[in-house]
Amino acid sequence: MNRLLSYKQKDTWIHRLSGVTKLLFFLLWCITSALTYDTRVLIAMIIISLTIFVISKTEWKQVSTVFKLVMFFMVLNVISIFIMSPYQGCAIYGSKTILAPFLPGHALTREELFYLFNVVIKYFTVTPAIFIFMVTTDPSEFAASMNGVGIPYSIAYSVAIALRYIPDIQDEYHKIKNAQEARGIEMSAKAKLTDRIRRTSSIIFPLLFSTMERIDVVSNAMELRGFGKKKKRTWYAHKHLRLADYLVIVFTVVFCVAALVLTFADGNRFWNPFG
Repeated sequence: MNRLLSYKQKDTWIHRLSGVTKLLFFLLWCITSALTYDTRVLIAMIIISLTIFVISKTEWKQVSTVFKLVMFFMVLNVISIFIMSPYQGCAIYGSKTILAPFLPGHALTREELFYLFNVVIKYFTVTPAIFIFMVTTDPSEFAASMNGVGIPYSIAYSVAIALRYIPDIQDEYHKIKNAQEARGIEMSAKAKLTDRIRRTSSIIFPLLFSTMERIDVVSNAMELRGFGKKKKRTWYAHKHLRLADYLVIVFTVVFCVAALVLTFADGNRFWNPFG
């Protein structure tokens, strides 16, 4: 069974990279994507993200559900922007070219379409980077990486435990779901949406509470063993930086700096092809 956004060991150079390298790439990539609205930069970032995604051999089943959810919220965001601010693009790019009347006070303009296009490609820039980081980084190594960039190890370890419980929750959910369907309770796409939501909720909430109880047991056990007493600790899954890590870090820093320099070269983070 393929687990959503769960680490899966594979023999690729991306999996062999240190968690620190992947964490730095992820953070710098997201920051750059958030700051720039330069279409040229965003398209270059999409190409790089998708290339790395393919190289990582990430299976579609590992990310399909989350990807569809992200796309759903992306569509909602685009529709909301157009309804609430139909001329935002015109204000940004300093021109107004009406393509077609849409609704009273909501004409479709070339500038607004271009602005919404940039919003969409920003989603496609960040989403592959999130997937790559989540499915190619071991939770224990992720904790070591967080601690390596200055985050207290108690917080890093808590995040690692939470990530390790995600596959367990998914496994138990599917077991309960299969048991319910074996009893004749329809939970597949054949059932009505309202029935599926109600029946799924009846599984998820008790499952979350039972998971919280297990986390509490682990927390108490760690406290009894004196976890957090010392300021520093060693990590079993820590990877030292190698040549490939340094090359990736240098490339990421150089690319992100160059992207931001290009973005703000004219004092505006929006690239204007209209004037």
